[in-house]
Amino acid sequence: MRRRWAGAAAVAALVVGSATSAQGAQPPGPQGFSPGAPGIGDRYYPLDGNGGYDVDRYALDLRYDPASDELSGTATIVARATQDLTSFDLDLKGMSTSALTVDGAPARHWQVGGELVVAPAAPIAVGALFTTVVTYSGVPRTVEDQLGTSGFIHTDDGAVVAGQPEGAATWFPVNDHPRDAASYEVSVTVPEGLEAISNGSFAGSSSAGGWTTWNWSAPDPMASYLLTLAVGEFDLTTREVGGLTYLDALDPDVDRLQLGDDPAAPTAGAVARASLARQPEIVDFLSSQFGEYPFTDVGGIVDDDPSLGFALETQTRPVYSPAFFTDALSGDSVVVHELAHQWFGDDVRLASWQHIWLNEGFATYAEWLWAEREGQATLQQIADAYGAIPAEDPFWSLRIGDPGPDHLFDAPVYLRGALTLHALRLQVGESAFWGTLRRWADERSGEAVTTPQFTALAEEVSGQDLDAFFRTWLDTPARPGAPSQGA
Repeated sequence: MRRRWAGAAAVAALVVGSATSAQGAQPPGPQGFSPGAPGIGDRYYPLDGNGGYDVDRYALDLRYDPASDELSGTATIVARATQDLTSFDLDLKGMSTSALTVDGAPARHWQVGGELVVAPAAPIAVGALFTTVVTYSGVPRTVEDQLGTSGFIHTDDGAVVAGQPEGAATWFPVNDHPRDAASYEVSVTVPEGLEAISNGSFAGSSSAGGWTTWNWSAPDPMASYLLTLAVGEFDLTTREVGGLTYLDALDPDVDRLQLGDDPAAPTAGAVARASLARQPEIVDFLSSQFGEYPFTDVGGIVDDDPSLGFALETQTRPVYSPAFFTDALSGDSVVVHELAHQWFGDDVRLASWQHIWLNEGFATYAEWLWAEREGQATLQQIADAYGAIPAEDPFWSLRIGDPGPDHLFDAPVYLRGALTLHALRLQVGESAFWGTLRRWADERSGEAVTTPQFTALAEEVSGQDLDAFFRTWLDTPARPGAPSQGA
């Protein structure tokens, strides 16, 4: 969720340009061999991701100095060729490459816009596993666009990364699209006294010469935009509950963010700590709804930087703006939303950005389930409130099944997405609805998915023809009949 705390959804810009001319300058390879495509094939973001290979593993060995904002590092990328390759692209924006090898041999390489083009010394045959090592450096770029601030965000004492939808390429060379998930090993060296937090399991730290190296292991497949890095002063808390490791990192400055004029009112830090403390309870609840939690690590990162105006479901360790933690209701709700994404959005991820409602509608519906569980309102009351938005309101004009890149994170994607699920529940009944959601989470675990795959499963489980239903809710720019009990 690139969920903006102010409530307004924002927009994502189309990538422009092409690496075709640069690739066209290469000498021809053996017969049948050709360059990999400069994009993975997502029409919303034509140059995001790349063709010709699938990444298995990234190992990032980084050094970051907040005083200069410079990041230097080595990225080791293990991938398998999906075609006979003379060359391939990596996504890398605003960083300079000083050395590059493929399978230990120096490779020609050049950058065109956000594309790092690699021409290995020898062509790579389809099915071959190959290792690319990139040495690079620079000041990582903060993305400022219609969506707001994202990518590598420089803070007062370090940085925090929120990469959705295409910010990963601002700080490491990557096949930057959720269709190509991979495992990650991340080592980050920072000035002693600072923490460096990433995804997955903490694998230890060591200090020498005024610097500390922090090591993280995330073995489960992860979309590149879900990889995070937070550098700065953080209070760390860890605990083991129910076989899961919970690790939270909270900027101590959040404890000084007073809520309101009453000096006795809790700080944003106090609210955040209380909401994060409920994570085991929330995970248990969501597991009862969707099936077993898909990972072994859980946690959250809260940084006080004012430019971080959203929360993001970075895998196993979501990033939160302190602006969500104005009260317990808001704080608990956003934690529910981001933890629900661990099932829907992270473990079961998007094949193309068009299908974003499968992430945001599901996580929003989880918020509604939690609200009912907490006695705040029933699901039907919540659905009725949003269903009562006037038919002439622009809210109903967005086709959430294909919202377009300019409306990827607009409010209807979240709210009409959740309304779609509630309407489906009323249409097919309790058994078929929950059977569909649990099978979706279980059978598509670790996969990149599409809306047609979900609708086909709903039809299979329910035994109903749901073409008209989904066409009305996802693809018709008008208000459907409000989902009501017994409809």
